[in-house]
Amino acid sequence: MKTLTLLAALMLGPLASARADTIYDVKLKDIDGKDTTLAAYKGKLLLIVNVASKCGFTKQYAGLEALYQKYRDQGVVVLGMPCNQFGGQEPGSAEQIKQFCSSTYHVTFPLFSKIETNGEQRHPLYAALAGKDSPFPGDIKWNFTKFLVAKDGKILKRFESAVTPESPELTSAIAAAL
Repeated sequence: MKTLTLLAALMLGPLASARADTIYDVKLKDIDGKDTTLAAYKGKLLLIVNVASKCGFTKQYAGLEALYQKYRDQGVVVLGMPCNQFGGQEPGSAEQIKQFCSSTYHVTFPLFSKIETNGEQRHPLYAALAGKDSPFPGDIKWNFTKFLVAKDGKILKRFESAVTPESPELTSAIAAAL
C-alpha cells in the first residue's frame, strides 16, 4: 500500500505543483518573454483583459490606458493578455504587439505574452478566471473580455467585450472595489 501511495505521489506531484494556489502564483511570461507571476500585483485591484490588435474593439486600448492613468495611484492595474483565438486578430509577435500598443495607443500598463483563453490549451490564468470553479464560469466569447479582481485576489466581476473601459458599469465597479 505504501508503494502505491508513493507511486501516486510521484506521478501526481508534477501536476500538483503546476497548479497555482492563488491567481498570484500563476506562471506567465511578460511581453518581453521573461518568466513572471502576478505576485507583484498582490494588494492591487486588477483589471485583466484579453486583448487583440486587429479587432473591432481594439480602440478600447485607449480607454484602458486612460483608466490605468486615472486609477493607478489608487492601486488599480490593467493587465493586457494578448490572445489570437478570436478571428486571428492578434497575429503578431510579442515585439510587434508591444510596438503597436505603445506607438498607436501609448500603452504603459503591463502586457504579457500571448495566451489562450479557451479550449484544451487554456492558460491556467483563464482557467482560474473563467473555469468551472470561477464565480463567472464559461468560455471567453471574444477579445476585450474583462475581469475585475479584488485586492485579495477574489474575482469580483466579469465584463463582456462591449462594456467599454469608460462605461459606468465598469467604472462604478472599480470605485466600489476601491
